[in-house]
Amino acid sequence: MIRKHFAGFAASALALAISAQAFAGTVTTDGADIVIKTKGGLEVATSDKEFSFKLGGRVQADYSRFDGFYTKNGETADAGYFRRAFVEMGGVLYSDWAYQVNYDLSQNAGGDNRSEDGYFDEASLAYNGFAPVSIKMGRFDPEFGLEKATSSKWVTAQERTAAYDLVDWANGHNGGMGLQASGVAGTSLYGSAGVFAKDATNASEDGDSTTQFNLRGVFAPMHDAGNVLHFGVNYAQRDLSDTAFDGRIRSRLGMRGVSTDGGQDAGDNGNRLTLAGAEVTPAGAFDTDSAWGLEAAWAIGAFSLQGEYVSREVQADDDAYEDINADGYYVQAAYTLTGEPRGYKLGKFDAIKPANKQIGAWEVFYRYDNLSAEDDNGKFATVDDVEGKVHNVGLNWYANEAVKISGVYVTSKVDNAENSVGDDSGDGFVMRAQYVF
Repeated sequence: MIRKHFAGFAASALALAISAQAFAGTVTTDGADIVIKTKGGLEVATSDKEFSFKLGGRVQADYSRFDGFYTKNGETADAGYFRRAFVEMGGVLYSDWAYQVNYDLSQNAGGDNRSEDGYFDEASLAYNGFAPVSIKMGRFDPEFGLEKATSSKWVTAQERTAAYDLVDWANGHNGGMGLQASGVAGTSLYGSAGVFAKDATNASEDGDSTTQFNLRGVFAPMHDAGNVLHFGVNYAQRDLSDTAFDGRIRSRLGMRGVSTDGGQDAGDNGNRLTLAGAEVTPAGAFDTDSAWGLEAAWAIGAFSLQGEYVSREVQADDDAYEDINADGYYVQAAYTLTGEPRGYKLGKFDAIKPANKQIGAWEVFYRYDNLSAEDDNGKFATVDDVEGKVHNVGLNWYANEAVKISGVYVTSKVDNAENSVGDDSGDGFVMRAQYVF
């Protein structure tokens, strides 16, 4: 039902825009003049900038083929799906208030098994009257990591680093709500602090939601496109005391098609790496779940280099259990063959804008992901010290500012784990067509 409402709203907005162009006439208002922009979506704003409304979105259609460890029987499988299909609505109210609503029709943004009608990826309200501090509330992703801060439209590889799979709760909203304060100091410092209530499926014995807080700090002494030096630190913690939860630490190793929503995947033959934990973790087994991370990036002209390190500790709350530890990292290098730099805004990378409208911008990249976990709880993991290593080699074509075509070859190797036929390595490729409006 919600999806129908959004579709109807989008259709009405489109009809309004077409009607405005089709019929000559006079537009009158009871306040300031109205300015209408159509580049990159439909945007309507008052000339005094007190109010604005923008309707846009993104569609990412993926196709992949993979074999080896990525399937249970080792044979080749494929997947075709919408990775994201967002309708996005945002703007300004009374100058100091900002709102953003992103609805994912593909069901994929929120994770596994979302509603068939779609999913609210974000629904937030922010107060900016205390500039340079912004106070944000509602449903949105907690801040943790450079790759997560960068929009999914403009991350270099189709999927963010597999190292994030170790700390997926740290930068995902999981259907919860949050309150966050963020701001800048000068031109080089950025920080945020937030508290969140989420994971209704992981509720405590009393029905309380899981409480989480996040901290992020960024120092970027160089912060212009093509001239970036960036350092960041992150910390997140959640309370699992008296909570039964799904404690599995799993990874798709860069190949989402093994198990995805929003379309066809490998089905029962898809294989995901389990590094630690158990699906049914009893209440009282663990207490504090904490994660911290480091991030760094450097860009000069058309070349960029970035990396992150994440570490997680799940502390046991009972003498019958042992702590679970995990850590991971990635290193990525990218180069734009046509010379354009990657965009950058304080705390995150942004779009590459083609200089030549005929040939667009062409970017090549390589990323290495490493993730591992140690779980000495015999009742949870059959093997400890599981490790995954993933190589990603890809090409991005920014045909224009709205269309991006991507391809990546992915190969992985795991230690102390294998599929049902003994494979401990796999490879495949992913193609993506992206349209942003």
